[in-house]
Amino acid sequence: MSRVNDVGGQTGFGPVVVEEDEPVFHADWEARVYALNIALVRRGVYTLDEFRDAIERMPPQAYLAASYYERWLHAIEVLTAERGDAERGGDE
Repeated sequence: MSRVNDVGGQTGFGPVVVEEDEPVFHADWEARVYALNIALVRRGVYTLDEFRDAIERMPPQAYLAASYYERWLHAIEVLTAERGDAERGGDE
């Protein structure tokens, strides 16, 4: 069963538009989400495979309505909530 993000070979999505000189991040919050994901992966809170799966589990309407880094934030929220307090770590 394919998920909403599996659009390879499907019609109706149009060409991928690449903007010249497009910035990596369009807003400061996107850079923070990127950095948070890297930190959580490095700490072993979750793996990149789990991160990707969390994005792919988004409901189709939410996935299509979200920006790239909104999807990342969703995955971080889902994965940290699924793990709960037991795997938080730190000096709390």
